[in-house]
Amino acid sequence: MNTSLRDKWVFITGASAGFGAEGALHFAREGAHVVIGARRMERLKTVAAECSKAGAASVHFHELDVACTDNVNTFVDWLKKLTPKLDVLVNNAGGAHGIDTVAEGKDEDWEAMIESNFLGLMRVTRACLPLMMENPGSTIINIGSIAGRVAYEGGSVYCGVKAAEKQITQSLRLELNGTGIRVGTLDPGLAETEFSMVRFKGNQEKSDKVYEGLDPLVAQDIAEAMIWIATRPPHVCIDEILIKCTAQAAVHKTHRENS
Repeated sequence: MNTSLRDKWVFITGASAGFGAEGALHFAREGAHVVIGARRMERLKTVAAECSKAGAASVHFHELDVACTDNVNTFVDWLKKLTPKLDVLVNNAGGAHGIDTVAEGKDEDWEAMIESNFLGLMRVTRACLPLMMENPGSTIINIGSIAGRVAYEGGSVYCGVKAAEKQITQSLRLELNGTGIRVGTLDPGLAETEFSMVRFKGNQEKSDKVYEGLDPLVAQDIAEAMIWIATRPPHVCIDEILIKCTAQAAVHKTHRENS
């Protein structure tokens, strides 16, 4: 039996594009109250308008920089004025910056990945937990990556922070046992979003090369999984999901046409 998301409150970080934006749209179609945050306000405004048209019970958006504790706390103080409880938290904000080796890595890239993927997740979760502690059946969905399970060259810090996300999720699962709050990680493999454009700093040719010759996951695939996780009955917790496109058997093995 599925649990309805109608009139439930859902908060998604990093919702200006990719998994976050598509997730917001899917929750809107379920009739949820959708709350979205990101740094790019114009993009966020567009996503909010799409969610409103899709049938959301209500849509609320506000600037959010998960790399700044004060900003996160200000956002959640604003959220508390909208609702006394939160039903779904999707920690989606993050991303990869560069693909340098450890020997050639740049501090600014490393720090950006640690701040958003690792500390950002911690900051947002800490701030939101008071809205969930008295709400059994609520759900925290942390967006991880196959990179948190298997390392690859040039991915040391990104693989490291996504491995940390997995451990944070497991620690939260233990710490919140008995509260009725569900906690899980949703880990995509190769997925075509803005991810590679950000990683390669706007280089379209390098970004396209990542997906060349195969049919990768798209944001809709991950958004559908978010809905499935959030609509399980309260006694069911989806601890981990790893989703890969059919052409990707492992991080190091993909089948590409004409290759």
